[in-house]
Amino acid sequence: MANGASAKTRISTKGQVILPKAIRDSRKWTAGTELTVEETSDGVLLRATPLFAPTRFEEVAGMLRGKSPRGRILSVEEMDEAVAVEAKRRARD
Repeated sequence: MANGASAKTRISTKGQVILPKAIRDSRKWTAGTELTVEETSDGVLLRATPLFAPTRFEEVAGMLRGKSPRGRILSVEEMDEAVAVEAKRRARD
């Protein structure tokens, strides 16, 4: 389904709406995807909820400086590895 395409669906007695498969596929929204629902003057807007809250550069600049176990700035590869380890830990919990 192309961007801006439309399709019909119904609201269930429980207030649930089934999004057409073509739209879910084009957005890569799988089961469990968290959506933000926003009421607009034109109707209702659905967006995938970001995994992380938005931040400003000033809030995160220099966060890792001197924080590594080795007392040095981490490489991109080391940061990627640390993120992967934490993601696996959170998936287990």
